Amino acid sequence: MLRVKLSTVRIAVMAAAVAWLGGCSTAVEDKTADWSPNRLYAEAKDEMKSGSYDKATLLLEKLEGRAAGTPLAQQAQLDKAYAHYRAAERAQALSTIDRFMKLHPASPAIDYALYLKGVVNFNDDLGMLSFLTRQDLSERDQKAAKESFEAFKELTTRFPESKYTPDARLRMTYIVNSLAQYEVHVARYYYQRGAYLAAVNRAQSAIADYRDVPALEEALYIMVKSYEKLGMEKLHEDSKRVMMANYPDSRFFSRGFQRDDEPWWKLW
Repeated sequence: MLRVKLSTVRIAVMAAAVAWLGGCSTAVEDKTADWSPNRLYAEAKDEMKSGSYDKATLLLEKLEGRAAGTPLAQQAQLDKAYAHYRAAERAQALSTIDRFMKLHPASPAIDYALYLKGVVNFNDDLGMLSFLTRQDLSERDQKAAKESFEAFKELTTRFPESKYTPDARLRMTYIVNSLAQYEVHVARYYYQRGAYLAAVNRAQSAIADYRDVPALEEALYIMVKSYEKLGMEKLHEDSKRVMMANYPDSRFFSRGFQRDDEPWWKLW
């Protein structure tokens, strides 16, 4: 009986040893183990240039650990955020940027981090398939646009001389136009469904909140038509007079709500 038990134990030990050896033989070897930080960075940049952002991200993560506390590690964080952005991984990109700004508030690259944060949200608002659907940017949720604007605003306020500031200002103007057009899109939606008072209120909000943006022309036209539908003759005439004074050659007088062949937002 004892002999049988000892044999059983020996078999179990041997099986465990074989399993352990098998596990060792299948372990993945880290080919970057003896790479210097500079080589890691160079390889990561090469992967990014070729569009292999997932591979670049893995290399940059290793670089962060091996070069911790150095400017190269900071650069790796920013490049990793950019790689996530190019791979359409918005959440990961923003998380990486926020982590960078929290860990390195005095970094000379904070202006770039703010710019990248604005661009990530800006392009999220554009939408990857907008060129196929031809959907107006103002017809989608504007949360990303507002977050993009705030990042660009902080950049232009804190770093007016940054090389990224001129482009950030252009994008801010574009975003304001988009936000104003969003209000007008909602007003048009109400008008087309017969909710004329709601259309007037939304158009008035756009006029009150924004200045010198293309959307205000249509906002006034919506007010003109809504007051007409409501039978408010004096308000109809007053709003029409204001519109004719500001937009004497408005296409809305001849074409109504018919849209142009090219969307107003097609800037990039």
